[in-house]
Amino acid sequence: MGAVTSQKTSQKTGRNACRSIGTRTTGLGLLTALLLTGCIPSTPQPGSSSQATAPGSASATSTSSATPAATVPADSDETAPPLSGDTVISSTITHDWSWPGQGTPFRTAHQNPVPIAPPPSTPLPALYTIGAGRHPSDSPPYDQLSFRFVGGFPSYDVEFVPELLADGSGLPVPLPGSGSILKVAFHGAQAHTADGMASSIKSSPAASIGYPALTGYAPAGDFEGVLTFGIGVGRPMGSVPQTKVRVYEVEKIEQGQHLYVVAVQLDSTAWK
Repeated sequence: MGAVTSQKTSQKTGRNACRSIGTRTTGLGLLTALLLTGCIPSTPQPGSSSQATAPGSASATSTSSATPAATVPADSDETAPPLSGDTVISSTITHDWSWPGQGTPFRTAHQNPVPIAPPPSTPLPALYTIGAGRHPSDSPPYDQLSFRFVGGFPSYDVEFVPELLADGSGLPVPLPGSGSILKVAFHGAQAHTADGMASSIKSSPAASIGYPALTGYAPAGDFEGVLTFGIGVGRPMGSVPQTKVRVYEVEKIEQGQHLYVVAVQLDSTAWK
């Protein structure tokens, strides 16, 4: 387990539903990325500008252990330019730099009431946007994929796997160009609307991201409160066969929306 450190700040920053997201990819929008200090987002794509109503004010309680950790950027892969009133509420490292190999996953547990808010809001934390960015000037340098939820932080497992399989069907999910696969499974979460008729995701980058460490990503399931993604990782050659991972959480107000961000970072030192 990595460490957890809460840092309160007031700085400005900028159901029965489909058994597999693999059959619902049309719900994914595309990200309009913003170039920010120390972060080079993925190639900008035209995306939706619609906003969703935050489904209540449910709180989430982390059950991760707490030990000191290094300070990280609050969040620098926003999906739109910051507005007046955008605020970082907290920034927390949940897992510091290490390798979540098969059988030794990163695990973080949160508790949310069910439902988190009455209809028409979703009963579980819903994935709102996905963001990607490079951070070549940080130490260590890293590539990042951020999952932004409304309603609260879901629980999640992060683990390298030999193959990404779709939830429900068990069929392989391709991740072209990747040397290894990092599976991220969110528990007590969804990526569809309360009626199950549409995706809750308002914007996301193209599936093939093309960074050195972060080559791409793919959805692998959205069923019975489990939301799964695979992240394609470029495998370093030579003496560094394993890519270290760090995970941190940010609670923030962005574009007037109360968001709960889970950011997965991949150490890109081996590609420098």
